[in-house]
Amino acid sequence: MDEDKIQQQRREHDETATRERAAILGVRYLDTRSIEKDLPLAKDMLNIQDMYRGRIVPLVMGADDAPYQFGITTNTPQSVATALEQEYNQQGKSVQFFMISGSGFRALMNRFDPPKEVIYDDIQIAKEGDSNTLAQVSKTLNSVGTDQVFDYLIDQADKLGASDIHIENQRDAIRVRMRVDGALHEVAELDKDRYRIILGALGSRANISIASEDAQSGHMQKEITNEAGTHLLNLRVETVPTMYGQDAVLRLFNFDQSLLNLDRLNIRPEQRAQIDEIVSHPRGMVLMVGPTGSGKSTTLYSMLNALNSPEKKIITLEDPIEYGLDGISQIPINTTDGKSFADGLRSVLRLDPDVVMVGEIRDQDTARTAIQASITGHLVLSSFHANSTAAAFSRMIDLIGQNPIFSSAIRLLIAQRLVRRLHDETKEEYDPDDATKKWVQEVLADLPESVEKPNLDSFKLWRPKPSEDAPFGYKGRVVLMEQMVVTEDIQRFLRGDEDEIHSELIEAAAKKGGMVTLLQVGVLAALKGETTLEEINRVV
Repeated sequence: MDEDKIQQQRREHDETATRERAAILGVRYLDTRSIEKDLPLAKDMLNIQDMYRGRIVPLVMGADDAPYQFGITTNTPQSVATALEQEYNQQGKSVQFFMISGSGFRALMNRFDPPKEVIYDDIQIAKEGDSNTLAQVSKTLNSVGTDQVFDYLIDQADKLGASDIHIENQRDAIRVRMRVDGALHEVAELDKDRYRIILGALGSRANISIASEDAQSGHMQKEITNEAGTHLLNLRVETVPTMYGQDAVLRLFNFDQSLLNLDRLNIRPEQRAQIDEIVSHPRGMVLMVGPTGSGKSTTLYSMLNALNSPEKKIITLEDPIEYGLDGISQIPINTTDGKSFADGLRSVLRLDPDVVMVGEIRDQDTARTAIQASITGHLVLSSFHANSTAAAFSRMIDLIGQNPIFSSAIRLLIAQRLVRRLHDETKEEYDPDDATKKWVQEVLADLPESVEKPNLDSFKLWRPKPSEDAPFGYKGRVVLMEQMVVTEDIQRFLRGDEDEIHSELIEAAAKKGGMVTLLQVGVLAALKGETTLEEINRVV
């Protein structure tokens, strides 16, 4: 049942109870629902404080011999009505009282005394050791109205460009952290009573139980309106019971289909050419590899958008659906209820799709079904948890076994990470020390000839310099991709032509075929001044 119907039912119960109470007391009853928005306000009859104190509201100011009319509630003291009646009688005027509901009283008082819109300060991310900002944000969040605190938190996270909100229970307080540009920052500590308010709102909107003793997943949407316009925010909600209550993580997906575009990912030209080749001949399998939060979904959805046309039937199997895409059939698979991607994949293959995206390959059954689909004329896109493309290929062989028939199935593996981008206007150039120079030279020593190698004898690096526009010296993120095109040399491992199979041998064969590793891609990005070596070592 939606919120409007619930409110209507509550109001009807309130009016029924008031009508019955008025009959018992012998007072005329008035249903104010038809007049709450349009009743001319008799503002000079009582002051606001007396109206609140006496739970009484003027309805009609008497003219000539007409009586003055007041609305009273079941909480109006008899003495207030008696004193008012005596005052008007002494002036030769008559008074009438009508019993109105508490809801009606509040609605009319909102017109006599409109609630003031409170503008709260925007949340600022505190730098390390900056307890003053932390205390100020905590104070602001603790002062936000009960019915606004949850929406305020989401609005502020969106304004900061955060990808996650972490709400964590501690012994004496609630810690709120936000992940901005891939780094987690403490934002505030909230009073314990805010926990029930936030979790209550979260439970009703994301359809989860706040009393559950099990981990839960939910989903909700919120429309955000700001200076730039209006956009729809998708939120994926995960909760888990802890020692002091349920912790929650909200993952924010800014839904804008136009942003899901390969052109916006700033992929290196040679890597983009490999992806375009796959997209132009849709068959086989493409695997995205990387940890949670590495941008796998965004890249996969961008590929789907590039493939999306009236001539192609595209079906996705997802747990959960993170973005809704026009022209694509998206099927939610709730794996926590015992469903599997493999079962769903077998079903959708009967629908004759051209392209299928499987949210994640987690087990042998899904892996084998996906591979079989990819060798029968379908393009299969999926994600996989592994540190590198070579590790993913090795794990895939473990799942499906060595098989000559499968050797041509996997066409491309992409390992992806996101690192913070240096703010170009403030970044600071410096000369690296000898140890750093030597390490960079070792990492880039075996770069393929197809990649332009920078001058490794004399190069500069950059460090972040904070500013008002970029408090940590970073702004946005850079995509790092390691792309393994499955060549004849790599197919040998899947065919069974090689006795030994491990990720180091597979990586060596891929590098021989021109692959640039994640670490190398990251170091090259640092030498161009896009990011720092510290970021590369943190993420890669």
